[in-house]
Amino acid sequence: MSPLPVTVPAKVRTRLRAAARRPPRLSPQETEDRALLLRLISLLLQYPDAELSAAREELAHTVRSLPPSPAAGHLTAFTAWFTARDPEALERHYVEVFDLRRKSSLYLTYYLHGDTRRRGMALLTLARSYKAAGWDIAGGELPDHLPVVLEFAALAGPGAGEAPLRRHRRGPVLIHRALEAADSPYRHVLAALLSLLPPPTRADEEAVAKLAAEGPPNEDVGLDPYGRYGHGEFAPPDAFVPPAAVPPPPVPSPPGPPGAAVPPLPAPPTHRTEGLR
Repeated sequence: MSPLPVTVPAKVRTRLRAAARRPPRLSPQETEDRALLLRLISLLLQYPDAELSAAREELAHTVRSLPPSPAAGHLTAFTAWFTARDPEALERHYVEVFDLRRKSSLYLTYYLHGDTRRRGMALLTLARSYKAAGWDIAGGELPDHLPVVLEFAALAGPGAGEAPLRRHRRGPVLIHRALEAADSPYRHVLAALLSLLPPPTRADEEAVAKLAAEGPPNEDVGLDPYGRYGHGEFAPPDAFVPPAAVPPPPVPSPPGPPGAAVPPLPAPPTHRTEGLR
C-alpha cells in the first residue's frame, strides 16, 4: 500500500489503512472456496499420524480439484512431496521442523508474547472467542495452535472467524521464513496461507525482522521453587497453581549453660508428594 499524503488527517489515514486491510466481501461461492482452503491448510499442518497419512491421496485429489489460485499452486507443490514420502519419514520431519525449532513453532501467541504472563491471557482470550462462537476445541491442543486457529477461521467465516489469524499474522510470516531457511516442503503450506492474508505492513516487516533476530519477549518471574504461577502470576485454565510458601516458625535454642557446645538440630524429614515433580 502506497504511503498516504501527510496532508491527510491522522484519523482519516488510520481509517483508510484499516479499510484497505479489511477482508473483502466475498460471494457465497468464494466464501466456501476460502473455507475449504483454510481447512486443507489446517489438515496439512497437523501431525502426520496414521489417519492423516492414510488420507494423503484423497487430500492430494482435493487439492488438484481446487480452482486455480496462488494458494492452490502452493498446496499442489506440497502434496506432491507429501504423498511420495514414507510415513515414518514424514513424522520425523514434522517433529524436527515444528517441535524442535522455536522459530517454526505452530503456537502463535508465543511470537507475540513469548514466555510471559501476557501469553496466558492471550490464550484465555482465544478460548473465550471460540466458546462465544459455540465451538469447543477437540483433541487437547492449545487454542493458539495454528491448525486450531485455521479450523476456527474456516468454520466461523472471513470476519470474526479470521480475526485471531489476522491478529497473529506475524507468526505465520516468521514460520514461513524459518521453513524456507530449513528448505522444508512445509514452506509451501505456509506460503498458501500467507497468500490468503493481507500483505504485511512496514510495521509487520520490522517486527518480524526483530523477532527473527532477538526472539519473542521474555521476563524473569522470580526464583520461585515451583517454577511458574506463583506470587500473583496469571495462570491459564487447568494450570497447577502452587500454594503460597509459609516460612517455618523460629526454632528456640536448646537450653544449656553459657559457653556449652550446642549440637545441631536434626534435619526435618523429607516428604515426597507424587504428582508434583
